[in-house]
Amino acid sequence: MKSPEAWIIKNGRIVVQDGSIIENGALLVNDGKMAWVGTEAELKQFTDVDKIIDAQGSWVLPGFIDVHVHGGFGADFMDATRESLETITGFHSKNGTTAMLATTMTAPHEGISAVLSVVDDYMQGNMPYAQLLGVHLEGPFISPKFPGAQNPAFIVLPQIKWLEDWIEQHPDVIRLLTLAPEREGALPLISWLKSQGITVACGHTDASYDQIEAAVEHGLQHAVHTFNAMRVLHHREPGTVGAVLSDDRIYAEVIADGHHVHPACIQLLSKAKPQDRLLLVTDAMSATGLAEGLFELGGLKVVVKGGVARLLEGDSLAGSTLTMIDAFRFCVEKVGLSIPQVSQMASGNPAATLGFSDQMGSIAVGKQADLLLVSADLQLQNVWIKGRAL
Repeated sequence: MKSPEAWIIKNGRIVVQDGSIIENGALLVNDGKMAWVGTEAELKQFTDVDKIIDAQGSWVLPGFIDVHVHGGFGADFMDATRESLETITGFHSKNGTTAMLATTMTAPHEGISAVLSVVDDYMQGNMPYAQLLGVHLEGPFISPKFPGAQNPAFIVLPQIKWLEDWIEQHPDVIRLLTLAPEREGALPLISWLKSQGITVACGHTDASYDQIEAAVEHGLQHAVHTFNAMRVLHHREPGTVGAVLSDDRIYAEVIADGHHVHPACIQLLSKAKPQDRLLLVTDAMSATGLAEGLFELGGLKVVVKGGVARLLEGDSLAGSTLTMIDAFRFCVEKVGLSIPQVSQMASGNPAATLGFSDQMGSIAVGKQADLLLVSADLQLQNVWIKGRAL
């Protein structure tokens, strides 16, 4: 990426922090941060800038934050190599993601430890593409009844000692942990994780409505890929889905690719949840960005056909081949949500659930200049990370 400089983007439709739109808007970036936001008519007060970019009426949006992504362009975070991290962050940054969590799979202890180590080291340096904010541990403390594309051979009961060691060795790296809250030992672990500032999610779970509510009382506040790999809604036992839909304390992820969740169910979710509790994620696997064929996810064979990834054995959906800009476009064009609403789902809410709202996730003075220029027909035109153009 090019070095940061003082520059202005003008003549844009800017979606700002409160969800309102500044028509004929302008934005000043200085030293990698947003220094001023207003209308083009007010631009005359700024003369000392390196360049002015004409948005030509396109949307100016905050960069996307993906809290649930496994890989892309042939690389997987479980590879635990710097090369894979750069491949994944580089690929997804070209599709609008400016920050993300490196998401693991249910795997042996040593495999997860290797990911934590390489991500910790990578975060200490100058990350050239989408910024890694930490790690999302998806498993291995999940339900054998709902493994999805997770390898059931490595599912274990909650192990607080593992977490204590990982956090001691890699402080501030684990940001999100997915577990099945009905499993033995889960509730004490949830309470402890909350005390450590780690967001806890339910996922790959057979939890009843009451079990999810008990978990929320202990500190659970997030649900991964809502509707998928969790106990479904029933009118006499609302299940995990019923708790996620009805409890406003829970942030809910959704994979908006038209395969994981029907558009009507995404619309239902958007009506059931408060506007600030719904997140877009990709759950993208290594096949994202590549041609169809045979791949691997968590040690399991995956076939990608027609853009859909499924396990070779069992036919379960195995992550996705989705990018954030495609998920954004799907929610606007197929679900019927507004651009400010989807922007909050893709940027503001992910920042909030991780505790990064003061730094990123919306367009406001003082925040990182993680920005996107998106055309009227929702094509991605430009990406800036900390004010630097890709």
